[in-house]
Amino acid sequence: MPSDESPAPAPVSPIELLGRVPYGRLATSMRALPFLAVARHIVSDGRILLRMHSGFGYHEACDGSVVAYGADNYNATSADEGDDLWSVQFTGPAEIVHPCPEQAELFGTAPVSANGEPFAPAYLRVDPHFVTEHTLDFGASQLVRHAA
Repeated sequence: MPSDESPAPAPVSPIELLGRVPYGRLATSMRALPFLAVARHIVSDGRILLRMHSGFGYHEACDGSVVAYGADNYNATSADEGDDLWSVQFTGPAEIVHPCPEQAELFGTAPVSANGEPFAPAYLRVDPHFVTEHTLDFGASQLVRHAA
């Protein structure tokens, strides 16, 4: 008997989801205080490369430490269109790196300034050891669509 239902889409890996958005948030601590920093990311050889403003010194605080890097599509219009919202978090050691020209090009145009200072890029590589993914499914029931 033929089915009118289309097959469910294949699951997307967290690292593939990360490639769908350009920016995320880096979390670690500096001088015993936690902080979050916005960073531009690309995925290269299963690792996450981050570009951030060097003027804040966050890259130095992260070098050699275990960090968490997360991204999501929460500000997308996906929920209004019936698509799921998702967030991914990668935890692992970070180190300062210098991307090759091909990797640097994948980051795209850098911001002109950060908090009024000329943007000076710094790059980190995160080697994900732990991965967490969360989804908010808006397609299951319209009755609970706006419940949190």
